Amino acid sequence: MENALTLESDTDFAHIKPTDTQYLPGGLRDFFLYRDLGVAKATHGKVIAHLVKANLPPEDGTGWHYHVADFQIVIMMKGWAKFMYEDKVTLVAAGDCVHQRPGMVHYLFDYSSDMEYLEIVGPADFGSVDAQGFGKVPPVTPWA
Repeated sequence: MENALTLESDTDFAHIKPTDTQYLPGGLRDFFLYRDLGVAKATHGKVIAHLVKANLPPEDGTGWHYHVADFQIVIMMKGWAKFMYEDKVTLVAAGDCVHQRPGMVHYLFDYSSDMEYLEIVGPADFGSVDAQGFGKVPPVTPWA
């Protein structure tokens, strides 16, 4: 193509279909399964995008923590999850999007059996640090 514009980029193209990757354990939480969407590899570690779904019923949740990250959003695809964002209980339901500011202390303490969310975080190798809590966390909803 004679008039095609070629731009230099420090990221690669990625196209991941549902059959290309599978849900696997071994992510940040053992009670969830994670499906890699190829973004960390394509961005050379600048951003990670993965689907996260419930694997085991809620018991103790994530505990109080914050992430060492520049950017984080959660888009709830199915079901629901309940978080404590600092001292506020927040129900995140299917269709909701949450932007979690850097360093925000939170606790995911309850979720439905069909919970599935898309999480996008930068950088891809973000950290998770235990933190002082903001009080009592409500009880979980048992799965039927």
